[in-house]
Amino acid sequence: MAERISHTVTPPKIGPDAHEELERLLQTMHEHGVLRFANDVVAANPQIAQVLVGGLQKEGTLNAIQNVSVLGMALSTIEPRDFYRVTFALRDGIQQISQHQPNDQDHDSPGVTGAYKMLHDEELWHAITPLIDGLKAFAERLGKPVDKPVTDFTGKPTDGP
Repeated sequence: MAERISHTVTPPKIGPDAHEELERLLQTMHEHGVLRFANDVVAANPQIAQVLVGGLQKEGTLNAIQNVSVLGMALSTIEPRDFYRVTFALRDGIQQISQHQPNDQDHDSPGVTGAYKMLHDEELWHAITPLIDGLKAFAERLGKPVDKPVTDFTGKPTDGP
């Protein structure tokens, strides 16, 4: 009787293996100057750190970082569809305002009678009401004192600015 032969089938090579891909990545990074840049950054580490720390210690830089974080906090609470609507409504409003010519003779002053008619214009009131509500919310928020923005936003006490 013949002895059984054990044979493991080696899968066919479909593409490059990990080592070949790594060599290709290194070569590509070298050709595009990424490795040279990384080496220069590592070699200049003390000088770069000194410049960064020096820049971060300025009051204006700290204020800018805090302001950007406050914008991030505010934007994180707005639904994208609402932000889209308001942003493009603002864009359309600005475009309409920018087309206004102050010396345009097509628009006469409404006078007392015209102003009285404007008070009864439903379309005008539907357009103005959201602006008035927005101004009320804006004024209410301006009147609220805030010691630390992060504490106000999260409701958690903080030691930072």
